[in-house]
Amino acid sequence: MQIQSKALPQSFSLRRTFQGFTTADQGRGETSHPLLVFSVVVLLTLFAIVEVDLHSAQLQAIGLLSHGAGIDSIFLSP
Repeated sequence: MQIQSKALPQSFSLRRTFQGFTTADQGRGETSHPLLVFSVVVLLTLFAIVEVDLHSAQLQAIGLLSHGAGIDSIFLSP
């Protein structure tokens, strides 16, 4: 009795799914799934926030970020 892996049929199924996304039909133009577009926008926004946070010292040195001098003292915590 042979034991068959379930991963092999799943990988073929995933391959067909990915091929369905990449090949466009002749009658319609290529469109992206809205959830994919939303995910990309969210990930790029998070990446930009992390990069600014990591390099804030360099950005302050070249004048792109301020040290909080423009913030009114009313809005700062005690």
